[in-house]
Amino acid sequence: MTTHHTNDTPVLEARALSVGYDRHPVLRDLDLRVERGTVTTFLGANGCGKSTLLKAFGRVLKPQSGEVLLDGVPIRREPNRQVARKLAILPQSPVAPAGTSVLDLVMRGRNPHQSWAKPWTAEDAAVAEEAIAATGLTEVAHRDVASLSGGQRQRAWIALVVAQQAETLLLDEPTTYLDLAHQLEVLRLVRRLNREQGSTVVMVLHDLSLAARYSDRLVVLHDGGIAADGAPDEVLTPALLEHAFGLHARVVPDPVTGAPMIVPEADEHDRLLHTDRHDALAPAGNLG
Repeated sequence: MTTHHTNDTPVLEARALSVGYDRHPVLRDLDLRVERGTVTTFLGANGCGKSTLLKAFGRVLKPQSGEVLLDGVPIRREPNRQVARKLAILPQSPVAPAGTSVLDLVMRGRNPHQSWAKPWTAEDAAVAEEAIAATGLTEVAHRDVASLSGGQRQRAWIALVVAQQAETLLLDEPTTYLDLAHQLEVLRLVRRLNREQGSTVVMVLHDLSLAARYSDRLVVLHDGGIAADGAPDEVLTPALLEHAFGLHARVVPDPVTGAPMIVPEADEHDRLLHTDRHDALAPAGNLG
């Protein structure tokens, strides 16, 4: 089935959405639109429902009430294969089967385009190779995924969702367990996919400053709903940080990009630690 939509139809929309686990809602009566061609990041304290909302958008978690729409159509009505052609999901900390090469992993992204009447084709192989090249993994395409660095492994999984050729990518904590250099590597790739290929990206992140640098829009979840929603410099304020995260912090411009950067306020223990360290490093006095 082909869905026709206009440019003002949101890619994803939650309408009066309540979703949670074991009949206990984590999010209640939530309304949210995700616009085409944007990078939207969900933020919030642990347990606030960031991953829960992403799973509901990806039809991994069934709503308790309300509706999720994909291109203006209730996602529950769409066939699985049709959803997979529109929506690619990268869960938290995915693990490839033992002995899986990067190419084998990325080729799995072509599964939604296969059927008994349309087996693997040269086009599928070309799409997979292009996805591998786009993520900078051509030189390691035939290596076992398990042998790669953390950043390379995460790029391999992103190559899989790129090969799926879905318009929208849902990424659940794509930088988890990565050092800062690899976090930047992954987020720069995500931004490039958005800018160069027009991908709509919805992701969950924990690092507020990186989210501000690489996102068009931030949605902060708190107490079962949306505490703030908008551009990073509108959303990340000291008042919001205290309300949603219990964090006393200053918000200053990132000296590289100008995006908001979070600097936690020092408490008495921080100041004492700094004083003790300063005293320990100070040159010894004249003992003569």
